[in-house]
Amino acid sequence: MPNITTYDFIDENRRKTILLMALFPITLVVLVYLAIILFSLAAGGGQHGNYQSPLDIANQTAMYVLPIVSAIAILWILISYFFGQNFIISTAGAVEITRETAPEIIKIVEDIAITAGLPMPKVYAINDDGMNAFATGRDPEHSYVVLTKGLVNNLEKSELEGVIAHEMAHIGNRDIRTMLIMIVCISFATIAAQILLRLAWVRRGGKNNAAQLLLFALAMALYIYGYLVAPLLKLAVSRTREFQADATAALITRNPQGLIGALRKISGKSTVETLKDKETMSAMCIETPLSKEKQNSFFSKFSGLLSTHPPIEARIKALEVMDGNR
Repeated sequence: MPNITTYDFIDENRRKTILLMALFPITLVVLVYLAIILFSLAAGGGQHGNYQSPLDIANQTAMYVLPIVSAIAILWILISYFFGQNFIISTAGAVEITRETAPEIIKIVEDIAITAGLPMPKVYAINDDGMNAFATGRDPEHSYVVLTKGLVNNLEKSELEGVIAHEMAHIGNRDIRTMLIMIVCISFATIAAQILLRLAWVRRGGKNNAAQLLLFALAMALYIYGYLVAPLLKLAVSRTREFQADATAALITRNPQGLIGALRKISGKSTVETLKDKETMSAMCIETPLSKEKQNSFFSKFSGLLSTHPPIEARIKALEVMDGNR
């Protein structure tokens, strides 16, 4: 088997990003159409003796609903692609740090960026004692590295360099773009589902029961997408991305032991208050930021079956092998 280079990994991630951007509206439209068919079956065959088959009702309804859903989904993807990182950073409660406020951290990030041959990302901090980090953005020129204060305060310099190099590897490999699209697509589905359910609830008891039923059916389709279909789409994201980022970080710093030490300290102490119930964002962190309760929930366990994060013990073992070979 030929060796896979970083450039191969970048090309692979570019193809996966295009795939995810295509699958998002396609699967959404399919689910919405199925929801319309179920609505049509429940609505019956028309009024005043004017019988129509459920499929005819579904097709007529879809002519109005599907173009709107498709347009909103495509618009959401475009907005997310250019501004999604702002949503993620805001959700995390991160604040930008500068050379004036944290010169040591900025210097480490700057040195790692130069060594990796990447542009200097913007650096943000989360005021939390948990130990975690993630990178986001649409490309290396528009990238962001986010560190918790717990991580900064508890890691040695070599360990912090390993974590930052790991996040810079995600930037260089274009993992950040793939994860950005995935997160905002899932967020779109769940937020839209909540809005439709509220609208259906407001309309309860009204004269037009069909409209309420349609809203409820669309909401259920979006919930199914956000909590079942989207986790399956995570299979489009390589399970090797964390191993690849770890290996790249070790090459950048020339010190696998730094990242090994960081992973050992992070293990079991990675919960972040602002992210502890955000299952969709957990995959982008160096280790899960979820609370113990969320980690044990059905959704998290199901997502774990498709997780792109291998166990920390396996990652440490791979780095130790790499260090021994070196």
